[in-house]
Amino acid sequence: MSKVEEFEELRALLFSIAYRILGSVGEAEDAVQETWLRFDGSSAVPTSTKAYLSSVVTRLSIDVLRSARVRRESYVGPWFPEPLLSDPYEDPARAAELADSVSMASLLLLERLSPLERAAFVLREVFGFGFDEVAKSVGRSEAACRQLVVRARRHMREGRPRFEAVRAEREELASRFFDALREGEVAGLQELLAADVTMAGDGGGKAPQLARTIVGAEKVARLLASVFPLLSLVEVSCERREINGQPGAIFRDRDGGVLYALVLEVLDGQIQAVRSVLNPDKLGHVGPVGDVWALDREVREARRSVE
Repeated sequence: MSKVEEFEELRALLFSIAYRILGSVGEAEDAVQETWLRFDGSSAVPTSTKAYLSSVVTRLSIDVLRSARVRRESYVGPWFPEPLLSDPYEDPARAAELADSVSMASLLLLERLSPLERAAFVLREVFGFGFDEVAKSVGRSEAACRQLVVRARRHMREGRPRFEAVRAEREELASRFFDALREGEVAGLQELLAADVTMAGDGGGKAPQLARTIVGAEKVARLLASVFPLLSLVEVSCERREINGQPGAIFRDRDGGVLYALVLEVLDGQIQAVRSVLNPDKLGHVGPVGDVWALDREVREARRSVE
């Protein structure tokens, strides 16, 4: 098998590792490309190509994450991971676990960990690497890696909700949500939302976004019902998609440009969080990006015309 064939066989795994460490599609793709360049330029023949490439992409991702965390300290508004429409790494036996590990809720929990804790947790808990392989990848002893994983497990466990939603229930609830959203039914939306539901948007200072996180079923339902019916008047389409393993939708303008991604967090039979990614820098991998500022002006005009 050639180097190219060996690499391509592992590309999906390498991207999936990098994305879970970085929370960015673009940065993960860059890390995978740099991994290939280093592999292609090396004359050494690794004992295990998988272990070697996983180690390289992990170390690159750790370096990128360290610098990214400094940038995120000055980020405007809430920071959410870049929406991922499909995880290229497939393992049917562990599909549910992999989907959970890439959810926005899990990635936001991972943001609380140090770069080394995050990398060690992803390699060990998500992809099942041995501690010897984790140690080589993060440049620490096996004993130190065990401690990193123990701390990461504790933080992740403390932040996780108690009740998970099964896929069928989650999809049924999401269908009802988008039906009520389209019709602007406040009562219909409110009954689907948890009492302490939160709604927030990531515009990064580059798109219209909520001034603050909205909390509470009634407030969130009224805001959603007041805005979304107007979108049909300005020819915005709602494309239901699974995003980061969770129910969501991509909203596009009349020309097909991507305006934003909306993701629901469904737990214990209710919607616990509504998250929108509007920052155009985070949407380019989904498709050509539309002008969300122009949409904002059109929606304001549409509202005035119906009042």
